Amino acid sequence: MRRFWLLFAQSVTVGLALWFIVATLRPEWLASGTRQGGAQVASSIVPMQESTSGPPAHSSYREAAGRAMPAVVNIYTSKNVRQQGNPYMEDPFFRRFFGDRQKEQEKQVSLGSGVIVSPDGFVLTNNHVVEAADEIEIALSDGRTAPAKLVGTDPETDLAVVKIDLKSLPAITLGSLDQARVGDVVLAIGNPFGVGQTVTMGIVSALGRNHLGINTFENFIQTDAAINPGNSGGALIDANGNLLGINTAIYSRSGGSLGIGFAIPVTTVKTVMESIIKNGQVIRGWIGVEPQDITPELAESFGLAKRSGTIIAGVLKGGPADRAGMRPGDILIAVDGKKLGNTTEMLNSIAQLKPGDRARLSILRREVESTLDVVVGTRPRKKPDPSE
Repeated sequence: MRRFWLLFAQSVTVGLALWFIVATLRPEWLASGTRQGGAQVASSIVPMQESTSGPPAHSSYREAAGRAMPAVVNIYTSKNVRQQGNPYMEDPFFRRFFGDRQKEQEKQVSLGSGVIVSPDGFVLTNNHVVEAADEIEIALSDGRTAPAKLVGTDPETDLAVVKIDLKSLPAITLGSLDQARVGDVVLAIGNPFGVGQTVTMGIVSALGRNHLGINTFENFIQTDAAINPGNSGGALIDANGNLLGINTAIYSRSGGSLGIGFAIPVTTVKTVMESIIKNGQVIRGWIGVEPQDITPELAESFGLAKRSGTIIAGVLKGGPADRAGMRPGDILIAVDGKKLGNTTEMLNSIAQLKPGDRARLSILRREVESTLDVVVGTRPRKKPDPSE
């Protein structure tokens, strides 16, 4: 028995020694042996799994786009335009042979974008998209279409609200402008050039842009996300798919995107939208003055030591400010205790006042500060330009 045990131990020792030599000098022999004769061992190895979690964080914004895109619609408007009459048709002789063609009309069709802001069917867009339209049609991303009824417009912010009668409408979620910062990623959604719904990406290039001469009340978000004709009225969303603004204008020398686009911020959008839905228009405060920024040239010309505020260049006779005693040349420095830095702040502060209420205006006249109590009036509606 002991002899057999010694033979077994020697055999194992010799076998291990041979395995060690082969593994050291000819490892490929062991590998080929495994491939040819070790099928059961090979089949037990777990294969590498492909990732199903999607792209790494911040490399895709498909979730944000997917949340917002159903709420962005295409808007088609048409307008009947009377053709210019032929002067020969004024002659009865020609009219006898050719008939009366003075009443012929042609239909002009334009396009834009809009955003569903309520499951009840309210759609927000730009005023210039639906202005003077005889017919408005809305096309949803799911293929449904419906005629739209104009609820109201606000030309001074270039916003308008229309309404459609459809069920199960996807409404966008309003974002927070207070949390937006320059450099944040944003997406622009709309229907550029009528090619269909399109998403472009960029960043917030600037906040609070004004003095651009686009609207009366300006507080734009500037972005380099591509915005082209047809994008007007579409959505500018944040990385979570929430509405930050309504795309409204671009700076361009060619008609295409140059990376300078402007959107009306959600703070303005919300105020205007609620007022239009409630009253059919936006009711703003007004005092009847013509304001002007205090430039270094004006300050030197008038001998002004104060450079902030706004100088009153004109006062409407019989208007609220005139009745309160305001005069041309006065410098308006505060409204109800809120300091004013420029004309934009002055217009916004006055517009937020409720017509009929009293407001205290702090003015500087000949370097003497005083206050005026004014009964706020209602800002007149902006009349459309006949040339447009």
